[in-house]
Amino acid sequence: MLRFLARLIPLWGLLLFLSACGASRQGQRVSAPAAKNQTMPPDFKGPKELSRLYGVRLTPNDNIYLYNEGAHWLGVPHRVGGSSKRGVDCSGLVQAIYLAVYNRRISRSSAEQLRNCRRIGKHRLREGDLVFFKTGSKGKRSEPDHVGIYLKNGRFLHASSSRGVMVSSLEEPYYKRCWMTGGRVK
Repeated sequence: MLRFLARLIPLWGLLLFLSACGASRQGQRVSAPAAKNQTMPPDFKGPKELSRLYGVRLTPNDNIYLYNEGAHWLGVPHRVGGSSKRGVDCSGLVQAIYLAVYNRRISRSSAEQLRNCRRIGKHRLREGDLVFFKTGSKGKRSEPDHVGIYLKNGRFLHASSSRGVMVSSLEEPYYKRCWMTGGRVK
């Protein structure tokens, strides 16, 4: 019986730790992956490893599932119209991560994604909000042609056309110049 309890106590500690790692998203606590099978994948990364990977300090208030899902996409090459780990574009990445982390189906294009958001300024961005940019000279100025997912501390995850899925800073001169708006998915 003592052996059984000795094995059970560390499991309870792990469960408490993992449940504390979920984060609020518009008042909703995210405590488990949105996938059908609610178990942790074998390649699930912990907060310390993710903190090193993203260069930000993660706390129990951060959505560990968002960071973990994003980590699985880092380095995936850019492919126009792509939506898989063989190649993905910016809106395909956002769509895939939103489905995996929040169990929400969102539109495929960055312009449609913006139409389904409430616009917010940089200073009001929260983890999981979308960030929109106008990087090209074609099209309407009011239509974004690039989108990413805000993480924290001015950093966002996106699929760069030249470097694939990566994390960038809103303070980089290029992204400051191309900034349109932030968006909170309705």
